[in-house]
Amino acid sequence: MNGGSHNSITSQPVIGITMGDPAGIGPEVVVKALADPALRRAAKYVVFGMNEQLCYAADRAEIEPFWGRHQHEKISRDYPHKVVVADYDEYSMPPWVKGPSRIAGESSMRFCLDAIDAARRGLVDAIVTAPISKASWKLADSEWTGHTEMLAARTRSPRKVMMFVAGDLRIALATIHEALFEIRHKFTIGCVFEPIDLLNSALREYFGLDHPHIAVAALNPHAGEDGQFGDEENRIIRPAILLAQEQGVNVSGPYPADSLFLRAAGGEFDAVVAMYHDQCMIPVKLLAPKTAVNVTIGIPIIRTSPAHGTAFDIAGKNLACPDSMKSAIETAIRMALTRRHNQAARRSADVPPLRR
Repeated sequence: MNGGSHNSITSQPVIGITMGDPAGIGPEVVVKALADPALRRAAKYVVFGMNEQLCYAADRAEIEPFWGRHQHEKISRDYPHKVVVADYDEYSMPPWVKGPSRIAGESSMRFCLDAIDAARRGLVDAIVTAPISKASWKLADSEWTGHTEMLAARTRSPRKVMMFVAGDLRIALATIHEALFEIRHKFTIGCVFEPIDLLNSALREYFGLDHPHIAVAALNPHAGEDGQFGDEENRIIRPAILLAQEQGVNVSGPYPADSLFLRAAGGEFDAVVAMYHDQCMIPVKLLAPKTAVNVTIGIPIIRTSPAHGTAFDIAGKNLACPDSMKSAIETAIRMALTRRHNQAARRSADVPPLRR
């Protein structure tokens, strides 16, 4: 079968969804999100997970199962269902497990690896990952600390950047999970230039912005105040911006962070590059506490995820809100359709005009 062909039933995108840690809220938010008829009309879905856990979640939420079930060994674009569970029935999760475990780590890693491979083969157009537990992956002897590292390794991508979408605000990170006082040891021109460069490409390819305007946040208060509060703006950030400008990127800054995000949320900029984790996450979670989406850019496949964790404390209690998962799925659909449009436009531009 040609993995890149359109679905035989519909030309809608096919979205792969990984169930996440079986003991977390992943099964619940996946079921609740896809229970929305409007979302099911927008695409077709392959859920990489455990049918048993999804049925438990549906039962607790009083949702009638709406999906078909197939063995995970034969992933296809052509399932005769709008939603199908690629079932990993070789795994079983005891109901009393409400925290990290080796079996949860092994199974959730397998869901992710198979979804990534399906995306690389063109069997799905994008993947949406429900939350995993890094502790579970460690118990399962994972060689990756989390999704981002696995995605980069599996797709052989030397460059990767974490991006967040919060309504109209889009933010990419220069540094991610670094202790605040340790950032100075890894803060280089390259680490600022890379998210500018990758963000510019992602906005054009996946968000339909032909000439995006990117703003770069300062690291220090008042953007350093001409070196009075630190020299990183002059020594690192401005040279990175200049390098990007020389390559044709419409980027400006550095701007004081205390006012930049409000300006960006108001539409003055198409996206922002933040310097460190909480500089990004505070505005994201203030503006979109239930609907923020995490996007990995710099890799050759589309991957989104809800901006929350496994929430072991409420797992199995029918308390999880699916809004962030729904936003992640909607974002993946929009990105897949925009990429498809751009690819078609490029193919059309390469075709010589018909002779008259």
